[in-house]
Amino acid sequence: MLDTAKHAVRPEHAPSDHPAIPAAKVGVLLANLGTPDATDYWSMRRYLNEFLSDKRVIDYPAWKWQPLLQLIILTKRPFTSGAAYRSIWNTEKDESPLMTITKDQTAAMTAAMAERYGDQVMVDFCMRYGNPSTKSVVRKMVEAGCQKILFVPLYPQQAGATSATANDQFFRALMEEKWQPAARTIPAYFDHPLYIDALAQSVERAYAAMDSQPDILVCSYHGMPKRYLLEGDPYHCQCQKNTRLLKERLGWADDKIVTTFQSVFGTEEWLRPYTVEHVAELAKQGKKKIAVIAPAFSADCIETLEEINEEIKESFEHAGGEEFTYIPCLNDDAAHIKALMAVVEDNLKGWLD
Repeated sequence: MLDTAKHAVRPEHAPSDHPAIPAAKVGVLLANLGTPDATDYWSMRRYLNEFLSDKRVIDYPAWKWQPLLQLIILTKRPFTSGAAYRSIWNTEKDESPLMTITKDQTAAMTAAMAERYGDQVMVDFCMRYGNPSTKSVVRKMVEAGCQKILFVPLYPQQAGATSATANDQFFRALMEEKWQPAARTIPAYFDHPLYIDALAQSVERAYAAMDSQPDILVCSYHGMPKRYLLEGDPYHCQCQKNTRLLKERLGWADDKIVTTFQSVFGTEEWLRPYTVEHVAELAKQGKKKIAVIAPAFSADCIETLEEINEEIKESFEHAGGEEFTYIPCLNDDAAHIKALMAVVEDNLKGWLD
């Protein structure tokens, strides 16, 4: 952690009683979805309430959605979600894997930025839902002297329910600052050559460790209502392009890779094909050995460690599938950090020498 008192100085020509001010620096704020603080009922309820009350996530009118959420969903779902989180919880550190991995990513980015820029840059992370909150980390960065902040949602593809809501929260935090820093946000980076290369390397490593090759690679992206696509959200198109770029980088034929969508919620139609159904169909078609990767997630979390590696795997095996391999997210892999550094440096141009 940065010692702001150590770096604070009295401005030149200021009177002797003028308070010390931290040296100006640039902040790089990484942001991820979020995590409950614990797996008990009330911790899960607080987290789910914040998440499912976000209009970017569930855009139904409040009069219609909130009674259903508060009286029915939040009465039952904290128990099932808590059990799911307990199955993957990092008991050694008493935190979710997403928290552990995001801390590791932040440490790697801090080291890389320090090597490149010395003490000109402060790197930290926040969560859209839960802790550390976006507001608290923006406040910390401002207090540390960050007069410019680059906000980096860790979502390769742009979507209203991910990067857009993270940006919303960042700007809300800025609204409360009297000395407001200059601010930038990054665009989607799903097509950045270094990101595609990092994904491809992870697939190549996984395949090289197998005795025989999978029949197909399933690229499973987080789903969203189909209606969002029709309303102009670019996420679906960017997911499709992400898969195509990965296929081209690997040099594969079209029938060796497929795009699917997971985590369906509610009754309306979501983006198809649904991963949990499609893997079962693949097994019935005779594709008995598959691998699954999740390019929409920068860090392993409940949707990958529990949903993919348990629920989706079970669907495949019950339909006659024989070998299921989950390829982990890029997490703090060196190639991933290199890609994120390239994205960050592209967006810091003009702010740092």
